[in-house]
Amino acid sequence: MATIYEVSKLAGVSLATVSRVINNNAPVREATRVKVLDAMDKLGYHPNSIAQSLASSRSNSIGIVVSELNGPFFGTLLSDIETAFRRAGKHVIIAAGHSDERLEKESIAFLKSRNCDALILHVEAVSDDYLRQLNESGTPFVILNRFVDSLSDRCVTLNNQHGGYLATQHLLRNGHRKIGYISGPMWKNDAEQRYLGHLRALAEYGIESKSSLFYEGDFHELGGVKGVAALLHADAEITAIVCANDEMAAGAVTTAREQGLTLPDDLSIVGFDNVNFSHYMYPKLTTIDYPIGGMGVMAARWVLKHIYQQKLDNIQTVFEPRVIERDSVHSI
Repeated sequence: MATIYEVSKLAGVSLATVSRVINNNAPVREATRVKVLDAMDKLGYHPNSIAQSLASSRSNSIGIVVSELNGPFFGTLLSDIETAFRRAGKHVIIAAGHSDERLEKESIAFLKSRNCDALILHVEAVSDDYLRQLNESGTPFVILNRFVDSLSDRCVTLNNQHGGYLATQHLLRNGHRKIGYISGPMWKNDAEQRYLGHLRALAEYGIESKSSLFYEGDFHELGGVKGVAALLHADAEITAIVCANDEMAAGAVTTAREQGLTLPDDLSIVGFDNVNFSHYMYPKLTTIDYPIGGMGVMAARWVLKHIYQQKLDNIQTVFEPRVIERDSVHSI
C-alpha cells in the first residue's frame, strides 16, 4: 500500500504540501496540486479518512436536516449542496425532520453524534429558542429558509413575502380581480409570509380579501386538488388562482382541466418555486423563482468559510424571488 511519503517523493514536494492538498485546508498552487494528485493516482494512494479525522479533529462531514427527502424541491437543494462539498473534499450526511418537532430534534441529535463538523438546517417545527440554545451549546450550524433575529449572521433566507406579492401582482397587472389563493400550512413561516405578500398586492389595487377566496393547503399536490375544487365551488367567477408552491399548482391545473376548464383562458394559475417540472406542465407554469439550489450552495460556502477557514467572500444571506412568465396566465 502506497504511503504519503511515497506521494511526497514522487511529486517532489514536502509532506506538508501533500497534506494541504489532501485536506484542502490551505492554499496550494494549482500546478503543485496537479503534481500531487497525479502522484496519488499513479501510486493508487487513498487517504485514510479516520486518520485524517484524528489528526485534524475534523470529520470532514456535514450534517443536513431537511423536511422531506422526496420531491424536486429538496432533491435540487441536496444535490447542489452535496456537489459543493464534494468539490471541497467534504461529505454530507442527510436526515429528514418531516416538519415535526420531535423528529427534527432527533435528526439534529443523530448528526451531532456522528461528529459532523457543522450542520445545515432546513427545519420548521423546532422553536427559535431551541435554535438559540443549540448555538449557545457550541454546535456550528447555518439555517435555510428561516430567519431568527439573534442568529441572523447564519440564516440564508428567501424574501417570501415579496414572492407572494409578485405572484398576485402579476395576475393583477394582467387584469384579474377575483383571485383565489391556495396557501401552504399557515403555521409555517414561509406560507404565512407568502400569503401576507398576496394580501399586500390586493390592498395596493384596492381589492378587499375574502375568506371564500382562500384555501389552506399542505404544500403537496393533493392540497392543490382540494383547493381548486373548494375555491371554484365557493365562487365560480374566479378567474385566477395563486398556489403557494408548484406541487399544489400541478394538482390545481389537473383538477381544473378535469372540471372542463380551458387553461389559461378560463382560469389562470401561478405557482411558486420554479421546480424542474414546472416548464413541462401544460400549459407551462408561470411561477415565482425560488433559487433553492443557489441558497444551498451559499449555505455550503458559509460552512467552508467559517468552519474550514476557506477564503470565501460574498456570502449572500438574503435572496430575492422573481416572476418566471410562461403560459398559464391569460390577460383579461
